[in-house]
Amino acid sequence: MVYDYEWFKKAVFDLTKIDLNAYKEKQMKRRIDTLIGKHGIKGYDQYVAELKANKERFDEFVNYLTINVSEFYRNTDQWALLDKVYIPELINRFGRNLKIWSAACSTGDEPYSLVMALSRHLPLNQIKIFATDLDKQVIAKAKVGLYNAKSVAGVPSDLKAKYFEKIGPSYQIANEIKSRVEFKEHNLLKDSYPTGCHLLVCRNVLIYFTEEAKDEVFRKFNKSLALGGLLFIGSTEQIINFKEIGYKRRESFFYQKE
Repeated sequence: MVYDYEWFKKAVFDLTKIDLNAYKEKQMKRRIDTLIGKHGIKGYDQYVAELKANKERFDEFVNYLTINVSEFYRNTDQWALLDKVYIPELINRFGRNLKIWSAACSTGDEPYSLVMALSRHLPLNQIKIFATDLDKQVIAKAKVGLYNAKSVAGVPSDLKAKYFEKIGPSYQIANEIKSRVEFKEHNLLKDSYPTGCHLLVCRNVLIYFTEEAKDEVFRKFNKSLALGGLLFIGSTEQIINFKEIGYKRRESFFYQKE
């Protein structure tokens, strides 16, 4: 048997249900080869055997596959637009019990940012965010809610003072914010999507997917949204065929389901 990258992708899918075919191959293969080389393991077959036998190595691999570069209020001008224009509009259209999904939420920076942004418009007890990620390790980090100074640099000063406690060089987010987010493991390429969402946020994740996988996810996001619901994507992303798949472009990074 030839234990090449094609074999490895199938072995990884059987083991984790993560489909490496959906990722840009050159970039992902280089990342994986670097990780394997770091441990001095010879060949994909030996590495797969190690993943099966060693839980720590398995968790490290899943964590390594997922790109966890995240920060609060990333691209602050876009969050200002969400605060001033789109949150009031969504409340006006759908009422105060908004259904919000933060997809591929990484270490929680994004869903916690959403809670704080919404807190300017709604009481905390009326806010609920459904947040998902492929990687259970980053979900565990999100539930802890401890962040470095760089991660929280974009948080508006009043919200930082109100909802964070400085612990040494780090910042602990308040339990009253954490309690408004429900975290769950979810694979965008395999699992079913929630429906009836009024706001769906998925930012700076799909850039790592193939064009085919991106198109599939954007179409599924459209089905996941309520009519008139809003999709908020990252500053490095765009939906070229947005009209064809049922979106109206509101601003550079906001798309509305028509």
